[in-house]
Amino acid sequence: MSYLSRRFIARTLLCLGISNAALAETAPVTLENAEPGSTERGQYLLRAGGCYACHTDAEKEGKPLAGGPGLETAFGTFQAPNLTPDKEHGLGNWSVTDFARALRTGISPEGEPYYPVFPYDFYTRLSDQDVVDLWAALQATPAVAEAAPEHDINFPYNIRSGLSLWQTAFFHEGRFKANPKNGEVFNRGAYLVNGPAHCAACHTPRNSYGALDWSRHLQGSDNLPGGERSPTIRPRILDARGWTVESLAAALKSGEQPAGDQFIGSMAEVVEHGTSWLTEQDRTAIATYILTDQSRRR
Repeated sequence: MSYLSRRFIARTLLCLGISNAALAETAPVTLENAEPGSTERGQYLLRAGGCYACHTDAEKEGKPLAGGPGLETAFGTFQAPNLTPDKEHGLGNWSVTDFARALRTGISPEGEPYYPVFPYDFYTRLSDQDVVDLWAALQATPAVAEAAPEHDINFPYNIRSGLSLWQTAFFHEGRFKANPKNGEVFNRGAYLVNGPAHCAACHTPRNSYGALDWSRHLQGSDNLPGGERSPTIRPRILDARGWTVESLAAALKSGEQPAGDQFIGSMAEVVEHGTSWLTEQDRTAIATYILTDQSRRR
């Protein structure tokens, strides 16, 4: 069956709330290419992946990774869950394989598909080592016995079984593959942007079903949660606006743009809780990838 045929069927059945249980079967997950997890490397990845920003309710002085504020979208309000190792409300009963399956396939330990507000379509690109390191860091986080609120999702999107069909139509699992022609710095930036940092989650338009339009990769979006808009971060536009690799890398550290303005809204949170914690080398790699000609990006 062609991609377009699967997409049409998935859209139709999703609207009708008809499920296909076979699509939610859990796939085998292996982590053969990983050494024992490092909590230090894992903490770095928690920052790079935006985990603290989404899963900590800073405004209400919530405990780290114990659940974040509601995310208002056109489909309803989603709640970021508790990622601490609490056995009742967090990940305390999960295994590292459960965790890897969630990141790579968007399937829970119970075999249920996740809503794509959880950016597993980016985390699927994580290496075995990064998955194991993230798990080590989460296991070392103090457990918090607090349940995250339930999602408040509009009909028919609250019919979770339809998500297996959404995944069939729009989700493509797979690890990141570096292109040796593009060099180490570019490839590192490509991995970060299209993997853990999931920049396209905000900077790429989505269709009416919440799926990213990869044909307009990093062209900006007008329908972000909370009514925000994100600008295009394509190289020609950034270059015309005076951005350079050096100034973009610096902005990811300080939040200050070349004209002296500060990032606001979600991007300010990304800098505060995420990119400002990265190494200078990784910020430069991100900037190098973003400011490289579009034809080499993917």
